[in-house]
Amino acid sequence: MKPLDPRLLRYARSARSYLALTVGLGVVGAGLVVAQALLLAHALASVVHDGADLSDVMGLVAWLAVVVVTRAAVTGVQERYAHRAATRAIGELREQVVARAAALGPRWLAEGAGPGVVTLATRGIDALEPYFVRYLPQLVLAATLTPATLAVVLGLDWVSAAIIAGTLPLIPVFMVLVGQLTQGRSERGLRVMQRLGSQVLDLLAGLATLRALGRERGPAARVRELGDAHRVATMGTLRIAFLSGMVLELLTTLSVALVAVGIGLRLVGGDIDLVTGLAVLVLAPEVYLPLRQVGAHFHASTDGVAAATQVFAVLDTPVPAAGAVPAPDLRTTTVLMRGVGVRAPGRSVHAPAALDLTVTPGRVVALTGPSGAGKTTAVAVLLGLLRPDAGSVTLVDDHGCETDLADIDLASFWRQVAWLPQRPVLEPGTLADVVTAGAGAVRASDRDAAAALTGLDLVVAGLADGWSTPLGRGGTGLSVGQRQRVALTRAVLAPAPLVVLDEPTAHLDAAGERVVLETVRALRDAGRTVVLVAHRASLVALADDVIEVHPEPVVAEVRA
Repeated sequence: MKPLDPRLLRYARSARSYLALTVGLGVVGAGLVVAQALLLAHALASVVHDGADLSDVMGLVAWLAVVVVTRAAVTGVQERYAHRAATRAIGELREQVVARAAALGPRWLAEGAGPGVVTLATRGIDALEPYFVRYLPQLVLAATLTPATLAVVLGLDWVSAAIIAGTLPLIPVFMVLVGQLTQGRSERGLRVMQRLGSQVLDLLAGLATLRALGRERGPAARVRELGDAHRVATMGTLRIAFLSGMVLELLTTLSVALVAVGIGLRLVGGDIDLVTGLAVLVLAPEVYLPLRQVGAHFHASTDGVAAATQVFAVLDTPVPAAGAVPAPDLRTTTVLMRGVGVRAPGRSVHAPAALDLTVTPGRVVALTGPSGAGKTTAVAVLLGLLRPDAGSVTLVDDHGCETDLADIDLASFWRQVAWLPQRPVLEPGTLADVVTAGAGAVRASDRDAAAALTGLDLVVAGLADGWSTPLGRGGTGLSVGQRQRVALTRAVLAPAPLVVLDEPTAHLDAAGERVVLETVRALRDAGRTVVLVAHRASLVALADDVIEVHPEPVVAEVRA
């Protein structure tokens, strides 16, 4: 990423106003630095050379105090708005990354980008804050304050200006050399952090299974190894940053010393007056300061720059064109899947392969097959979340008109679908709010009837606060089976003619299984279409249509 990548201004609108404010404050700061140097030089020269007392220079001292206070206020304003702009810009980028990842679909996430995007959208983007708060302001000051102060020094003393102009380019040269090495280490550190995040997410997802098998401590060594690798990478970056800071400090100190020695010799020889000499001595460190601060804060921004590069890589990934045809009424529409095949990520197989499926309104369709055959993938294709590598999905309305699902406005299609995945997504809120989410205005009697159908009424009766019980993210506060009943109740209440249930009995006992069977019967009796992913014989026996899903190896094309 460049020091100021134009894509940052394009994707994060908050950065535009902040950059304009920073430039304006930088110009004001440059004027204040020059005024402070000239006022201080005249005051000291009057006391040292002319023998003036405090009362004679009180006016200069008062103006000097005003300039110092104003300069501190400008710095405070910049700091305050830097934190605000950083928070807003990071929020905008995070929202766009999540939205783009969702638009790219599960295939893109499954091909290795998913865990990295999770880490990037959480801890990764947060590393941009030092870039906004420390690095970017100093970069703007280097572009405004340094030329302005150097021009003033040139007007006061061309010899000192020549010394500064000759030594000033050494700082960017060392910054580039050190920055390239630091940036490479930061990118490696971010990759290690993403791998660590992926390992931890996988561990948390399968912790229940590992604990049941007595293997919950097995991945600890690997997680510890990745954590140590991230620590070593971070400490290596900081070590280089501290060394680079020392080099820049030494370089600027020697440069200012050259200016000071030249002024001292010429003061002795009478070739320069005291006011000019003092003004140049005060301004000389200010010429080097912005560039020195850019180098000092560069290590604080490298992690953010590496994260921003990956953010732009996600945001620049093209999204497949969406359809614009409104979805027909699914109450009278048949969904046809013809020869659908999807290549499994990381495997040379189609799962599912050559799948033919007809979903007729008002019927229960069950998808069966061994694990890994592609049943859940077939559901994703049916819902438009995944585009097949072979075959087609079409909607046939009651007039016989066929429309490819790729041409359908998916938002209008999804409004007619209630989906219960293997791991239901439950938002934080009260139990009543979670159950009725997306169902519009629901009467308490209808809610209670749906809960009685799914067995959720027994769960509510056992809670101290009943329907007002607060739930955390993902249904925290309830068991896995209770969460499944909450999600099932929400699917029943949703005003959707098509209900898709992916392994609805996976986390339920025999009693819970009977509840699911009764729920499916009730949905069918209400005229709603149900698509099941089922392993249990009871669910398969309930279905009107049973479709066997199977995988097939990918046949490589032979070119003549």
